[in-house]
Amino acid sequence: MQRCPWCEGFDLYRHYHDTEWGVPQRDDRALFELINLEGAQAGLSWSTVLKKRETYRAAFDQFDPEKIARYDATKVAELLADPGIVRNRLKVAATIGNAQAYLALQSKGQNFGQFVWQFVGGEPLQHRRKSMAEVPAQTTESDTMSKALKKAGFKFVGTTICYAFMQASGMVNDHLVSCHRHAPLAR
Repeated sequence: MQRCPWCEGFDLYRHYHDTEWGVPQRDDRALFELINLEGAQAGLSWSTVLKKRETYRAAFDQFDPEKIARYDATKVAELLADPGIVRNRLKVAATIGNAQAYLALQSKGQNFGQFVWQFVGGEPLQHRRKSMAEVPAQTTESDTMSKALKKAGFKFVGTTICYAFMQASGMVNDHLVSCHRHAPLAR
């Protein structure tokens, strides 16, 4: 069975590729979790964050924006002492700020899923890439998403992070055409 070459190396990565990556995700809470995990990955490998994902979920109250938005200095200190997450003060603060930005969008009647999916017109962009060399690190759509998220108050949402988020959440189908996951997700 052929896969995108980036996922080879260990079972957790392969399983993530085969079951989650590129599958259209529209659930607000799942998208909120994913944008924050992608931000936590900045400067690191995705496999580092993927290995820590369950610990992240426990540490950040299952990525409940209502709870995260109310984190205080005591909770921040607890998070910064947790070896199961990336202990970076800016990234922890960004997750708290992102929860507040998420809730601010909601208070204006904006659904987070609809907000992020608007940058691809509400439907996955279907690519037919033959090699990893053809896969960009950013696109016009990720540039636009990044600017809009920053304007809404989100942090750690640069254009490269946004494109990785778009790939992971199925907003773009960047499985190589030779990959067994490309065709099922192209429907």
